[in-house]
Amino acid sequence: MKPTEDLLNKINRSSGMTVPDGYFADFAARMERELPQQPVILDTPRTIWQKLRPYTYMAAMFAGIWCMLQMFNMMSPQSTDPSSNPVLAEALDNTSFVSDYCMADMTDYDILDELYSEGVTTDELIPEQFRDNKTEI
Repeated sequence: MKPTEDLLNKINRSSGMTVPDGYFADFAARMERELPQQPVILDTPRTIWQKLRPYTYMAAMFAGIWCMLQMFNMMSPQSTDPSSNPVLAEALDNTSFVSDYCMADMTDYDILDELYSEGVTTDELIPEQFRDNKTEI
């Protein structure tokens, strides 16, 4: 006898999970007997609410989407053109308001960078009387 065959005989390859003979032969019939009887449900006519419920839910969904889009529209930035708002246009024409409230938190570098991005050159910023370097600033 080979050594491997001897080992297989020693460990007894049975898993211990056994069922009686013929257990699954009549399993379906026994299970059907043990389950409780279910009442027979007759096909009853649907009520008006049961017919309208899917359409009501769909209308509510579209109303919710419309409300959500309205909220996004209200939160989006409006036109930045000051001429569309007369109060804003008047405030921006007032130089003291602009210097006190708009430019107070901007550094000199931020102001020059903004002017450069607008296309303003340094020659336009320096008054004519100071361009010839004869007059000190």
